[in-house]
Amino acid sequence: MKGKKITLYDTTLRDGTQGEGISLSVEDKIKIAQRLDQFGIDFIEGGWPGSNPKDMAFFERIREVPLQHAKVTAFGSTCRPGVAAADDENLQALLASGVQVATIFGKSWDLHVTDALKTTLEENLRMVKESVAFLKAKGLTVIFDAEHFFDGYRHNPVYALRVLEAAEAAGADWIVLCDTNGGSLPHEIYETVKTVRGSVQTPLGIHTHNDGELAVANALAAVQAGVEQVQGTINGIGERCGNANLISVIANLQLKLHYNCVAPEQLQQLTKLSRYVAEIANMALPNNQPFVGTSAFAHKGGIHVSAVLKDPKTYEHISPEQIGNKRRVLVSELSGQSNLLAKTEELDISVELDKEEAREIIKQIKEREFHGYQYEGAEASLSLMLLEASGQLHKLFTLDSFKILMEKSAGDRISSEAMVKLKVNGQLVHTAAEGNGPVNALDNALRKALENHFPCLAEMQLTDYKVRVLDESEATAAKVRVLIESARNGEKWSTVGVSTNVIEASWEALTDSIRYLLWKEGCVHAEPLETVEARVGIVNH
Repeated sequence: MKGKKITLYDTTLRDGTQGEGISLSVEDKIKIAQRLDQFGIDFIEGGWPGSNPKDMAFFERIREVPLQHAKVTAFGSTCRPGVAAADDENLQALLASGVQVATIFGKSWDLHVTDALKTTLEENLRMVKESVAFLKAKGLTVIFDAEHFFDGYRHNPVYALRVLEAAEAAGADWIVLCDTNGGSLPHEIYETVKTVRGSVQTPLGIHTHNDGELAVANALAAVQAGVEQVQGTINGIGERCGNANLISVIANLQLKLHYNCVAPEQLQQLTKLSRYVAEIANMALPNNQPFVGTSAFAHKGGIHVSAVLKDPKTYEHISPEQIGNKRRVLVSELSGQSNLLAKTEELDISVELDKEEAREIIKQIKEREFHGYQYEGAEASLSLMLLEASGQLHKLFTLDSFKILMEKSAGDRISSEAMVKLKVNGQLVHTAAEGNGPVNALDNALRKALENHFPCLAEMQLTDYKVRVLDESEATAAKVRVLIESARNGEKWSTVGVSTNVIEASWEALTDSIRYLLWKEGCVHAEPLETVEARVGIVNH
């Protein structure tokens, strides 16, 4: 239904942390909760009170945080078999958390009732009904998660529906159908939800897992069949193969199916939200993640680029600006002139190239990529190549020579020292520096030689260093590609070097990184020697 509001329920802080390698501190969870609130998420599931000290600390802290829109929910289970709801420690912990919304799960698959809980089907119905009624009597909004519902409905539809009816009779505000094992298919989800919608009057939600890589598709099918709440996590993190990725769910619901999830200006923050949570969770976001990945709107083939420049709709299913992403043009051995010209605009490089010059640069790029260079991830090196071709790059320093010494004595760590000779303003600069490895020593010596002439280099940091072996069959004699990422005042750029010698490849990437910064700073010449001496306090008498 176009324009209909879909309620968003985020469980990144609980279900998401069950993913392998994901761990969030209390402070991490507070930061993410605030960002989710700003984005427009309706419910934020904070954790399971009583299960661990971290979750209890979160609920204590979040009480002091003024949220503008979202409601924080606490997660737990129904009371245990043979235990009255009022006496159940789990339900008491939900109350003690101080939340106004509680989400409890109960078994809806008879197999789990008899084999996992070791109780009767009637006792399970009692547990569901009493638990919901107890929390409602305490004034809470209650969301009932019917765990394993789709598997339960497949094996025993009559009993699975009885579980939902028990929760409804007790006053549940929402009933959420869970594909807990993540094995259902979209058409099964759709048909089952349609049937349930005809039997239950309480608003329905959907909670899907990604074991069949269908969590997002299943969530969309459920919405089209009548559910009004979608549960998931940011970037799809979660146990096993993860949960429904709310990033993709929101984008598809709002832009493709025209449901109302968040305001358009909030939707434009979707990419930033995805990357923020990834950063806090210390996880690498896949480049090809739909909608928000750096490659989601990247174009490489020359024919594709030429068409996109004429009309983006030719190769883009939505406008990247709608979700806060941006279009990128890649330059590689597959490129044509359109790629190159578009790239100069993207990099904000003012170069005038005629067709012959553009062909020559493309030819050079293809030859260099044949030898192992890659400019998709080293756009600073590509910028330097374009500037050199247009005659806009000033040669501010040149290498005379460098030498690296390494020494290891029995029981001692390896020490590295680099000596560098550069020509700057016609003057020979000779420096030496130590480092915790040969590349680090070389980097330190290069900076030492140049910082007095170019003070901005003192603010530049090397933030990443990667080495890729290009022809593994050559073993230790193989050619390698070095990618270096540098940063200054929040801006980052990447450079590349290739050689059969890792030190030479590193030198190329290091010097490119420095040359790029100096170009960005508008340096056309080095400071004269006398200016340097005066600034650093060297006085000749």
